[in-house]
Amino acid sequence: MNLNNQPTIDQLARLFAAQKDSLDSHILWVCEKGDVHMDGLGVCTEEQEFDEQRPHMRARLKMYRKGHGYVGKKAAADKQFLGQVLDTLSSEWGNARQHEGVCVIDRLC
Repeated sequence: MNLNNQPTIDQLARLFAAQKDSLDSHILWVCEKGDVHMDGLGVCTEEQEFDEQRPHMRARLKMYRKGHGYVGKKAAADKQFLGQVLDTLSSEWGNARQHEGVCVIDRLC
């Protein structure tokens, strides 16, 4: 899924469905090319360390905490939730891609 190529809720749903909420906390992030990724954080990984390990990251949402139902197949089926996430990513991407460093999108979605 790329934010520069008219992303869809179905593409975003596939990213969410591919993760397991019970295994890790997760971060949804965007690289400098506009590609959207979702990665799990290791047990002792902090958000700052996550950022440092991805030098091509331009934007990310706040962490989705393990066990709260924000990722996984159930979350992927919630089209209203995914619509909010996609709207947030799309609206923030214009600013984030023009700045150096990582833009942390501090909205609950």
